Amino acid sequence: MTKQIKFGTDGWRGRIAEEYTFDSVRRVAQGFATFMQQQGLAEKGVIVGHDMRFQAEYFASAAAEVMAANGIKVWLTDGATPTPTISYSVVARQAGGAINITASHNPPVDCGFKVRDPGGGAIPPADLLKIEAAIPDIDAVKRMRLGDAMTDGLITKFDAAPDYIAQLQRLVDLEPLKEAGFNVLVDCMWGNGAGWFPRLLGGGRTQITEVHNERNPIFPKMLRPEPIPPNVDDGLSYVTKIGADIAIINDGDADRVGFSDEHGNFMDQLRVYGLMGYYMLEVRGERGPIVKTISTTKMLNKLGQIYDVPVYETGVGFKYIAPKMVEVAAMIGGEESGGYAFRGHVPERDGILAGLYMLDMMARTGKTPSQLLQALFDLVGPHYYDRIDTAFDQERKTEIQQNVANAHPDSIAGLKVTDIVTIDGRQFIMEDGGWLLIRFSGTEPIIRVYCETTHEDKVDDILDAGMRLAGLRD
Repeated sequence: MTKQIKFGTDGWRGRIAEEYTFDSVRRVAQGFATFMQQQGLAEKGVIVGHDMRFQAEYFASAAAEVMAANGIKVWLTDGATPTPTISYSVVARQAGGAINITASHNPPVDCGFKVRDPGGGAIPPADLLKIEAAIPDIDAVKRMRLGDAMTDGLITKFDAAPDYIAQLQRLVDLEPLKEAGFNVLVDCMWGNGAGWFPRLLGGGRTQITEVHNERNPIFPKMLRPEPIPPNVDDGLSYVTKIGADIAIINDGDADRVGFSDEHGNFMDQLRVYGLMGYYMLEVRGERGPIVKTISTTKMLNKLGQIYDVPVYETGVGFKYIAPKMVEVAAMIGGEESGGYAFRGHVPERDGILAGLYMLDMMARTGKTPSQLLQALFDLVGPHYYDRIDTAFDQERKTEIQQNVANAHPDSIAGLKVTDIVTIDGRQFIMEDGGWLLIRFSGTEPIIRVYCETTHEDKVDDILDAGMRLAGLRD
């Protein structure tokens, strides 16, 4: 029996040569082709791109061949391309959607298959189910050779960069950043972000130094290309060596981003999202709704109260965030993983634009990253965050789910539990406004335990309580 393919938090991912094979990629592409035909989008064509993972360009060609065999015009990127660039190409080419061959931050043994809608955003869960239902056995997949499809005009290779760069220039004035005299370290994590900041900001007083900027699909010196510790540790060691003012760290497909301050201290993703909200509201003076997953910072809720803007919370993943951003015309949307999207752009994580916005905040305020973080804390108070990811015996999944579902603690780490939220996993809201969240990953066979609190000395105790509630510790 052919194995059923399911989409997770963002697309379908699997181990290369085990679940993720050329035949399985072709099957998913056929499902997406059928979906586009059912939705009346096939005539608009599709963007197909890829990252720098093992065989990614060949998997992308296989997907493009299937789309072409279904009579759908394909614009195939001419090389590894950042996810936000691929997403913006949908809008620039007025295409019906996109296929992106990438596993984002997953370990090097994995690859993935992301899909995007006509607005360049993630496809909502109800439509993902339709795509899954349309995925056939391999015998029903339509195919044609890449060369024949190019000769027939069904596949055209193109450079996605010019349209995307023009869009960035509309969103942020690059000239002051070029002349700001910043010393910027960029950790490309062996991925698609390589070369972009020198290209965008080179030629002025600002200096850009890249590390891990070549293709290396085993991602050495890190467990995976995810911009969090310990994966960032090697890159951040260069901050003090070169006297950098900031480090910008893009994940493998450059849709996510991490930062360090001028001292080489990593700034966690929740604090960064708080800073992005502060930048939009205080520095740029903009107003509009904020969309956030339940796994990210309550500092945004406090900013929403201070600046009188609504804050909407969703489940984890841009398949929830993107539709909500479109629905409410959000100013900003984001999640705990370091993915942030902005109004006037596609409803898609963009680690390159977020990096530019962080530099713009520094240029406009004259403050260092650590000073900006203090300015945020002066408004909303200090917040502390951490997360534990745990692999577990899959035979225990039902037991763990029941443990979590049955948990009704009166207090956690000495803090009274005031509410329980079940949008995605189980989140315990505590009296200080902090929270503990327990949920299964949608991209990997692991369980995540997260917390945010205003009590620095309680972070470890809160996480330990979460592990105990799930039955993962005695």
